[in-house]
Amino acid sequence: MASSSMSSSGSWSAKDNKAFERALAVYGGKTPDEVKRHYELLLRDVKSIESGQVPFPKYKKSGGSN
Repeated sequence: MASSSMSSSGSWSAKDNKAFERALAVYGGKTPDEVKRHYELLLRDVKSIESGQVPFPKYKKSGGSN
């Protein structure tokens, strides 16, 4: 893939790049615009959670009897 162009950013390790390539292969039916839009929506969600606008879910404790 674009390993040589990725190395210029300095923030992508070979392991990071390989994981990204695998993800693209798995979800290869998506267009670049769809991938970018999904990523932007995820960033928005994370910012909302980190700013306290969205409460953390209350998870059931595992391992106990219900």
